[in-house]
Amino acid sequence: MDLDTIASVVVPPSADALPPWQAGDAFLAGGTWLFSEPQPDTRRLIDLCGLGWPAAEISAEGLSLAATCTLAALDRLDLPPDWRAAPLVGQCCRALLGSFKIQNRATVGGNLCLALPAGPMIALTAALDGTCRLQGADGGRRRLSVLDLVRGPLETALRPGELLLGIDLPAAALRRRSAFRRASLCPNGRSGALLIGTRDPGGALALTVTASTRRPVRLAFPEPPDGGTLRAALAAAIPDDVWYDDVHGAPDWRRHVTHALAEEIRAELSR
Repeated sequence: MDLDTIASVVVPPSADALPPWQAGDAFLAGGTWLFSEPQPDTRRLIDLCGLGWPAAEISAEGLSLAATCTLAALDRLDLPPDWRAAPLVGQCCRALLGSFKIQNRATVGGNLCLALPAGPMIALTAALDGTCRLQGADGGRRRLSVLDLVRGPLETALRPGELLLGIDLPAAALRRRSAFRRASLCPNGRSGALLIGTRDPGGALALTVTASTRRPVRLAFPEPPDGGTLRAALAAAIPDDVWYDDVHGAPDWRRHVTHALAEEIRAELSR
């Protein structure tokens, strides 16, 4: 879609050379959402593609993703064999259900900053203890967990002019066993519930709930719980007003599916 309100496009050479933030600005990464509908309040685009950040870096500490890393680039990564949670990467990339054009343009950072409940990069990075690297409009930097970044539909903890630089996933999280479950109202529909479970070598189990809730919800247990304990924990962690409601699923359906998928994950990771 043409954005006929745009008066200028700025391509900074580095994150330290960003123009002063002003009303009407928007960061442009992949642009798959930005150009999908009118943006009447946007006057200037700050194009991040010229920053030249490496898409991903693999090290002994874990996986570091640039905010501009595309889903296609993420899905192509050759990850270490001892990272048992590596299959989650491909599972979450394909959960977007976009064409190859979308997969090659949509970015990890854009998916997080848009903060739609069905965002699969939110699910992936929240489940793997992701930490966001942020740069403020004044150049100051801070770190924030993905769970704290995403507050609700189209709502994040980003301050005006604050830029997401990247997301770090620790190696310890990537070495955990994992289980992935997703449900939608139709085969090619948007995720109505997307759950990820992980279990570390010590036996602790974590369950991350997304898509069915307005924000990501994380439950942690020192050992796999029984079914009753899991159901009670879900009920306590997700009050009625946190279940999401839109054309892709009513709250009561999302609640039912979430409980069913959570039990499947509990059973799988208890073995």
